[in-house]
Amino acid sequence: MSDISMGTTKHKKAWTAARKKNLAIDIFFYVLLTVIALICLFPVVHVFSKSISEESYVIANKVVLFPKGFSLNAYQKIFADSSILRSMFVTVVVTISFTVIGMFLTVCAAYALSRRELKGRKLMTFLIMLTMYFTAGTIPDYLLMNNLHMLDTWWCMILPLCFAPYNLLIMKTNFQASIPDSLVESAVIDGAGHFRILASIVLPLSKPILATIALFYAVGRWNAYQDALYYIKQRTDLRPLQLKLYYLVVSAQESFQAEGGNVGVLTNPEVLKAACVIFATLPIVCIYPFVQKYFVQGTMVGAVKG
Repeated sequence: MSDISMGTTKHKKAWTAARKKNLAIDIFFYVLLTVIALICLFPVVHVFSKSISEESYVIANKVVLFPKGFSLNAYQKIFADSSILRSMFVTVVVTISFTVIGMFLTVCAAYALSRRELKGRKLMTFLIMLTMYFTAGTIPDYLLMNNLHMLDTWWCMILPLCFAPYNLLIMKTNFQASIPDSLVESAVIDGAGHFRILASIVLPLSKPILATIALFYAVGRWNAYQDALYYIKQRTDLRPLQLKLYYLVVSAQESFQAEGGNVGVLTNPEVLKAACVIFATLPIVCIYPFVQKYFVQGTMVGAVKG
């Protein structure tokens, strides 16, 4: 009996030691993740605090985490521009159109390249992947837009970048890893065509990766403004939100410098820039929580090679 008691005591001590060790490891990772989260959150809080602080405190670099004073002059200046709602409308229409067209092209191409019976699919995949490493450049792109008569049109902000090779490769890998060949073969035996298989089998089983790729397209298009800067010159009514905010900051900075930097004469460019960042980021921040679950699942599944 004494040997059994000693064995039980040793087992309890070993279990307690292992539990304490696991607890210490858990605490370490919780602290580490908390620190990383705070580091990621700090720039957002800093920019937001600057956007609602008084200009004198921002100029003196006294705003770090918490706002100094309270002022909404920067946001009032943004909404004072009557064309800001038009720019918001342009951005929403371009983002939705861009995402829909990009998803259609990506889904169709990924499904075709994931089918083993397609001859030359490896060569096609390689050629598509090659475009990730070599690009023509800004000047050839501009000349192409000019020759296609797409300058100062909606399409110059939608068509050029609506197909992303990176997104295609992720979706192709997901289709190969998550859609069993036996499932597709059974549908073919039942007389289903490829469009029916894609709509009834592949897409319903691929909701996480579809949400992930759609988020990639939408966020990338929402934040882009360089193509509009190059291609939209005469039609100011087609300027997207980011380009409009860019011109707003530039004009405020030039006017502020022309006034000699007198505090209170005009909205400080740094305060206005911070307000523009918050204003342009807020819609994406509001949408992201609804697709976060699919985003995590889609990223993990798309990273597994079948």
